[in-house]
Formats: sequence, structure tokens, C-alpha cells
Amino acid sequence: MTRPPHHRPSGGYQNPWPGDRAHGIGDLLRWARERRRRPKVAELPPPAPPRVVASRYDRPRAAPTVLTATWLGHATTLLQLGGLNVLTDPMWSHRASPVSWAGPARLVPPPVPLDALPPIDVVLLSHNHYDHLDRWTVRQLAMRNAGITWYVPLGLAATLTGWGARDVREMDWWDTDRAGDATVACVPARHFSARTPWDRARTLWAGWTIAAHGWRVLFAGDTAYHPEFGAIATRQGPFDLVLLPVGAYEPRWFMGSVHMNPEDAMAAYGDLCAAQPNAPAPDLLPIHWGTFRLTDEPVDEPPARLRARWMEAGLPEGALWLATHGQTRRRERPG
Repeated sequence: MTRPPHHRPSGGYQNPWPGDRAHGIGDLLRWARERRRRPKVAELPPPAPPRVVASRYDRPRAAPTVLTATWLGHATTLLQLGGLNVLTDPMWSHRASPVSWAGPARLVPPPVPLDALPPIDVVLLSHNHYDHLDRWTVRQLAMRNAGITWYVPLGLAATLTGWGARDVREMDWWDTDRAGDATVACVPARHFSARTPWDRARTLWAGWTIAAHGWRVLFAGDTAYHPEFGAIATRQGPFDLVLLPVGAYEPRWFMGSVHMNPEDAMAAYGDLCAAQPNAPAPDLLPIHWGTFRLTDEPVDEPPARLRARWMEAGLPEGALWLATHGQTRRRERPG
């Protein structure tokens, strides 16, 4: 059997596209030196506090003709594909860190308490970084919703079951599965995994597609731009809604191989649309910005840059679901 190109011969995983390389301690030191040369944060004008609005998802479930998306911050989104309730990369902790007293802290509290969520059927997890895979949140969700089906990339099932999750399904890129009324597919992403200095790339990273009740959604996960977006749309589309990350991108020499900036997200969106030219263009919900300060760009820059590129491209304003924390966007089809 041929080894997939994203599987390393020595074990673990890799990005299979040319020009990809892992950043080491030398690159971290270079980034730190560059930061010291810039004006101190205290000398810069503070960004406006991120807005939080009341969520308006359907309780306990949406009608089959309804699609809703409620952005809960960073990569956490509550999706309702008809009567199916889905969470992406659920993260409710105050810090994205292995410890409670250090590490990136939330700029915005979770806009919806865990106890206020509707019954969750499916959780899609992109990879094991602390801002995407949170032990406390997994444990709390598993206690509250014993019937959740958890989808994780290769290597993460043991971690999830150890934290109390029951139905955990581990998948490789291009695998598909059924969970009740839903069809789920694991799709490529360009990123990496690690929870300690010693386990880099030992587990896989991925995006996900999910289809139910006539709706199709792409959750691209945490990813840099890569050449597979067209193949994702060809094999699993066309999509009604795509969730693309748009933040945590500066400096580009360091972050360009792991995170998309708004221009990269526009290129990915263009690839998705070009692969399904006879289908209506999907709505775009930008994620992975405004919740944690992880990199060097201003916290409020990603949505402004994306909106500018979107309008320059002449795309319909209503198809850009640029949400504030907690905001619910919805579509409904006739009948």
C-alpha cells in the first residue's frame, strides 16, 4: 500500500507541499528580536474593545430548511445544519495554555455559557494546539452531552477518550464517515501539531466538511493557504458556507506557512468557487481572529482587511458573514 505523502516515513505527519519547513528555536529568537525593535505595545493606541452580541441560534434545533452559524470566538463556531447541532474546535477556557496562570488570555469572554448551548451532536476538532483543543472544555462537553460524536485527526482519539469523550472517530485526510443524518469528511490543511516541545507532528491536523439536511459546510480548520482547496470543493462541495481562518498571520516569514492572512483566505475562497463554477458561491464566515492575541498584527485588522479585499473583488456584501463575537447568521431555503 502506497504511503500517503503527508505521512512521514519515520512516523508522524508532514505538510506534503513544496517549500514547507518547520520553524525552530532560531526562528523564535529572530521573532523575539524583531519584536524588541518595534514600539512597545504600551506606546501604541489600544484597539477598540471587541464587541459581543446576543446569540440567536435556534433552540433546541433548527428546522431542516435552516442553516445557522454562531461565531463564539477564535475557531469555535456553533453550526446548525437543519436539526443537526455541530461545534468546531470548542474552546471555553480563559487561557490557551497548558497552565492556568500563563499563556495567551482571552480578550473576549465566551459569549455563550456551556450550559446555554443546545444539545450538541457532533464536534469537529482540527488539531491539538491549546487554542483549538482544550482539555477542560472537552471534559465539560463530554459530561453534559454523552451522545456527542467527536471527529479528530489521526493520533488524537486516545487523548479525547482519556478526557471522557465516548464516541471518538479518528480520520485521515479524505476519509469519510456517517453520523446519524450527517456525512463527515476529513480534508487537508497546512499546519502542524504539538502540545509539548517533544511531540511535534506526532498527530495529524485537518479541516472538515459536513453535510446534513441538504446543507454543506466546510470548516477549514487552522491552516495556511495550500493547493487543495479546489480538490476539497470538487470532492465534497459545493458548499453553502465555508469557515476560513483569517488571523494570526504576522510576521509573514514566520506565520505564512501555518496561517492564512485575509488575502490568502480570498485566494482559498476563489479556489473553492472555481472548482464548482455552476453552483452558487458559498457564504464565507471568517474565523480565527479577535479572541486571543497570538501574533503581531493588530487584533482588529483581519476583518477590516478582509472586507476591503472582498469589496475590491466585487463580491456580494451579503455573502460575507463577518460576525462579531456571539453573532448568529442564518440562511433559509424555501420549503
